[in-house]
Amino acid sequence: QVNFVVCQLFALLAAIWFRTYLHSSKTSPFVRHVVATLLGLYLALFCFGWYALHFVIQSGISYYIMIIIGVENMHKYCFVFALGYLTVCQITRVYIFDYGQYSADFSGPMMIITQKITSLAFEIHDGMFRKNEDLTPSQRCLAVRRMPSLLEYLSYNCNFMGILAGPLCSYKDYITFIEGRSYQLQQSEANGKEDTKYEQTDPSPNIAVAQKLLICGLSLLFHMTITKTLPVEYNIDDNFRATAAWPVRFFYLYVSLMAARPKYYFAWTLADAINNAAGFGFRGYDKNGVTRWDLISNLRIQQIEFSTSFKMFLDNWNIQTALWLKRVCYERATFSPTIQTFILSAIWHGVYPGYYLTFLTGVLMTLAARAIRNNIRHYFVESPAVKLCYDIITWMATQVAISYTVVPFVLLSVKPSFTFYSSCYFCLHISSILVLLVFPLKRTQKGSKKHESIQPVWSKKLEEENLLQNNSYSTTNNSFSQKQEITCRYQALKQ
Repeated sequence: QVNFVVCQLFALLAAIWFRTYLHSSKTSPFVRHVVATLLGLYLALFCFGWYALHFVIQSGISYYIMIIIGVENMHKYCFVFALGYLTVCQITRVYIFDYGQYSADFSGPMMIITQKITSLAFEIHDGMFRKNEDLTPSQRCLAVRRMPSLLEYLSYNCNFMGILAGPLCSYKDYITFIEGRSYQLQQSEANGKEDTKYEQTDPSPNIAVAQKLLICGLSLLFHMTITKTLPVEYNIDDNFRATAAWPVRFFYLYVSLMAARPKYYFAWTLADAINNAAGFGFRGYDKNGVTRWDLISNLRIQQIEFSTSFKMFLDNWNIQTALWLKRVCYERATFSPTIQTFILSAIWHGVYPGYYLTFLTGVLMTLAARAIRNNIRHYFVESPAVKLCYDIITWMATQVAISYTVVPFVLLSVKPSFTFYSSCYFCLHISSILVLLVFPLKRTQKGSKKHESIQPVWSKKLEEENLLQNNSYSTTNNSFSQKQEITCRYQALKQ
């Protein structure tokens, strides 16, 4: 853990140097790719020793598969290989070396690299094999129309900004950043015509980085002082279960799981700050002209802590992973997309039984929450006072449901997880099943605006935000003209 924090702080300093001395206006993309890759591999070697070779092996074999298989089926082979290689590494780490180890391990970065390998494989398949009219707007915008070079591929997978903690970004966004085309904006005229304009000023990320570092500091302080005084394991303490009243038990359940979240806030926000410090993550301006550096942000803390629905929590927690699940699984699933997506999420996270218990419980909770929302919510939104009461009640229910669901994720093993659930008499499992039996669950069509609850806010909330700001930065590929690329991004954000 100390190695991880030291390496991330070094990466932060390297990011500032990278943006200052290797800016795209001063340096060629080739040099930026080489330096970003070598720094990333150095950090991996320092933090994980020779286990870092797994990153190169996984990336190298995946690239070889892409070259020899061809664009028609490479996405399937890359998906199976990358996920399989990750799973084998997780099995050996967990069941051979150290079960229950919470310190930083080499399978963590491999999880991010697996996301990048599979995402890019699907994007190349979409761009070089599938017909344009068969793609969804988001797939069309993210589609990659040419095979990346080996250097570009390794730079994307192993750059120093994201090799240790991510977050995932699209290949086109990364290449756009390396080539210095991140600050081109599109503005829509009042008459609806699109007018492409180019922002000459390189916006400074300093304020955004400072704000995120402040959040990191507060999160780390909270984790080191409060988290250890509220262990999740106390929820299955025999004396506590025997003596505490039900309201007390549920309150402690909530506060103990809330106290477990700041370590994720720290790691993900620091990773976001590192990318921003290098100049990556710019997403245009808001309606007040303030720069937005949340292109690859992984969480929204306020929305997480004040979620009033299971969906709202999922939409704002580990955002880039939710986007990955949506793009490689949910949108492409032929049956039961929600169930398939949760199963893939469990496999990707690792081989601890607690992960599978959490995500299987999550399927029930998600479907039940959607059924309640579809059948009840509209009765409580007419009056502001009634809606406020409804929001308070749903916030309490959501926080308890989330905490109840993720306990096995923290406890990891089957026995303590079932000890907890049996001590609660599987109350929320049973309640979810009863809800699904009582309330009809509306079917959702793919491509419609009402995606199932794994869908992140990328396709809904950004519509409102971008209609207000009327501009967005472009994600591009070399095979498109500048105006076509910017139009593509704008249309995708309006989806």
